[in-house]
Order: sequence, then structure tokens, then C-alpha cells
Amino acid sequence: MSSITEPSGNSGSAPFFSKQATVAKPGFSRWMVPPAALAVHLCIGQAYAFSVFNGPLTKVIGITQSSADDWSLTSLGWIFSLAIVFLGLSAAFAGKWLERVGPRRTMFTAACCFGGGFLVSALGVYLHQIVLLYLGYGVIGGIGLGLGYVSPVSTLIRWFPDRRGMATGMAIMGFGGGAMIAAPLSVALMNHFRSATSIGVAETFVVLGIAYFISMTIGALAIRVPPADWKPAGWTPSTTGQNKMISRNHVHIDQALKTPQFYLIWLVLFLNVTAGIGILGQASVMIQESFKDTVTAAAAAGFVGLLSLFNMGGRFVWASASDWIGRKNTYFIFFALGAVLYYLVPGFAASGHIALFVLAYCVILTMYGGGFSTVPAYLADMFGTAFVGGIHGRLLTAWAAAGVAGPVLVNYIRAYEVAQGVAKADAYTMTVHIMAVLLVVGFICNLLIKRVDDKHHMSDAQLAKGA
Repeated sequence: MSSITEPSGNSGSAPFFSKQATVAKPGFSRWMVPPAALAVHLCIGQAYAFSVFNGPLTKVIGITQSSADDWSLTSLGWIFSLAIVFLGLSAAFAGKWLERVGPRRTMFTAACCFGGGFLVSALGVYLHQIVLLYLGYGVIGGIGLGLGYVSPVSTLIRWFPDRRGMATGMAIMGFGGGAMIAAPLSVALMNHFRSATSIGVAETFVVLGIAYFISMTIGALAIRVPPADWKPAGWTPSTTGQNKMISRNHVHIDQALKTPQFYLIWLVLFLNVTAGIGILGQASVMIQESFKDTVTAAAAAGFVGLLSLFNMGGRFVWASASDWIGRKNTYFIFFALGAVLYYLVPGFAASGHIALFVLAYCVILTMYGGGFSTVPAYLADMFGTAFVGGIHGRLLTAWAAAGVAGPVLVNYIRAYEVAQGVAKADAYTMTVHIMAVLLVVGFICNLLIKRVDDKHHMSDAQLAKGA
């Protein structure tokens, strides 16, 4: 069921990095593709662990403590922000190029950018020029993040038309879990390279840059695309039940922007991510202020780690579940259950129910992660698979927007409440209730999503030209 049973064309004579050269040959198992995607996503997931470098980078000159010439945390904060901005920009604007050149060249380019970004940053640390860190990790590395994030997704969807959610869930779970490997690895490397004259960051950047380049290149070399019109043996697309929402037609990447479905799904992702990302960023402070004198800093750190585990697990579990219950129903659950939990959380805090408080946020974070992994399959259902990688890239602008909106809502509303004399333990009540309202709006947006009108579908001639 999972292997190629038809000829792959004349890909053997095509240039090695061309799309034609990646067409799978007879006997290739589609189950080789998820590990290739994970080889990339586990690397770029390091972005979530970049904060482990912030403290050491403030002591590059002082070594044991910050000196007057050392960088400030506010200056260093722009490195990660730039990386996320360029992740979104590269994912959005490289869509057509990705679909034209195929996943191997795109993933190898991502490897060069992400690994090379670490090397440029290492030079920046050595020369103590922060502009090189902005350029290296922020701009070049950010481009690698964006290309590496979207490039395997469309390939996985084409290999698993029967299990789209599960396939994308496996890869995007890797992005969520990459930090769990990167954080302790980075700390161990810095400790290994630390000396009387070096904080160990530059050397760590060099090792990570080389290691990530190798891993991502292995993924690029291993990736394959299925032959035209390939389907798993014995699988026939169904037109009943939830499968009525799955289109057999294709929509061009530019035409997708002319459909209401694109903007409704954009809002669905934006609202789901906004409701989770702001809380994720303030989780440690929030639980300590909600349960003052009860939750220690160490316990709060454990809470953050637990949320990360549920964030990662939710990416696979919810995306896989969407194959059975449908993408639209999956988001209905996200919005309905999320709104109820956000409404109840202040009551859990006020009554001292730490276990219920933690459980509620763990469930919310599974749906936050699940939103990322389910949306590529949702797009493939709506717009077909021909340009889903590029369409997904453009949709990720919703992530960038939510990355600003979520923290702003949480931080500024909390600050306003405290300024008005509200106790810190109660300062999050208005915020989480606003999150609940946003999720209700998301529920309505999801409700409005229907099949794409036939006028947007590509003809067979257009598909053949790739126009």
C-alpha cells in the first residue's frame, strides 16, 4: 500500500537538484519521506530554544558578568524577532519558487541558510559585531527557517492523500520538539567550550551550524516526490461524509488569494494562534502570580516544560484525528473547547485548584500546536495539492501577525489592569476572557468555510503547464 508500483519517468537524466530528479522510482516506500521531513524540522525547531544564548551573549566580553561593552538583552531580543519575521517573509514569498524547483533544492537551500546563519553569527560573536548576529541568525537563518518549514509539507501531503493530517503532524511535531533537543545540547556545548577567555557561544554556533547543515542536507537528499497521479494501492477518494470537503481539483497559488476560503482559514489560524502564543510566552510569570506563595520559580519552569510537551504532542494527535473527524470539525473543537477552558481558568485560579488550572492550559496548548499541524491538510482539502506548499507559506503570515497580537494582548492588558489597582493574581482574568471571545469569533469564521467555487479550479491544460 505504501510503495511505488509504477514507472517514475526519465528522472535519472535530470539535474540532481531538479524537481524531476526527485521523482520516486518503483519500489520506493512513502514511509521514507516523514523521516526526511523530520531531519529538517527537528533542526529548525531550535528557534524555540534560542533564548538559552541570551544570558551568555550578555557576557561575551565580561565572561563571568556583563561588562559595559557587552550587549544588552533588549539588543539581543531583536535576533529572534528578525528570525521569525524572515521566516514568515521567506515562506510567503518563496511559494512559487518552491513549487517550481521542488523540495530537494528548497530543503538544501534551507540547510545552507540555517547552517550558514550560525556560522555568520559565530563570526559576529568573535568580532563582537551584533549586526552580524542580526544578519546571520536573524536574516539568513530566518530565511532558512521559512524554507525549511514549508518545503516538506506539500510533499508529505502528496504522499499521504489518505492520511494528510497524520503526515503533516509528524513533521510539524518535529518543529515543536526541536527545542527540547536544542536547549540541553546548546547548554552542554557552551559548558564544554567555556574557558577563561571565552563564554563558549561562538564555538557552539559553529558546531550547531555544521551539525544542522548536515542533518538538513541528509533530509534534502532523502526526499522524493510521487509520480504524477500516484495514489496509495487500494485507496479511492471518498465523496461522502467529511470527505465532501476534500477537493479533487487544484487552485493556483495566486488564484487562492482571490477566494474567501483563504482569508477565512487565515483568520482561523490567526485567532487560534493568538489565543495560545501570548499565554505560552507568559506561562511562568502567570502561574506564579495566579498562585502566589504556592508555586515556586522551579515549579513554574516545570509548568512551561509541560506546556511544551503538550504543544508538541498536540501537533501529531490533533492532526491525525483530523483525518477521521475532518479538518473543519477539528477546528470546531479547538474553538469551542478552548473558549470554555479560557472562561473557566480564572475560576480555577481563584479557588486554588492548581491541578485544574494546569490541566486546562495543557489542553489549550495541544490545540495551539494542533492548529499549526492541521492547517496544511485543511489547505490541501480546499485548494488541492498542486500548490499547497506555496499557499501554506502565504498563510503563515497569520502566524507572524499572531506572534505580535498575542503577546501584546496579554502583556498590555495585564499592565493596564495592574496600573488600575487590580491584584496581580486577578490581572489575567480580562485577558483570558478576551481570548475566549476571540475563539468564538474563530468558531464563526470556521463555520463560514465552504468548498471552493469551481470557477477557481485549474484546467487540465493549466495543470500540465504548471501555470
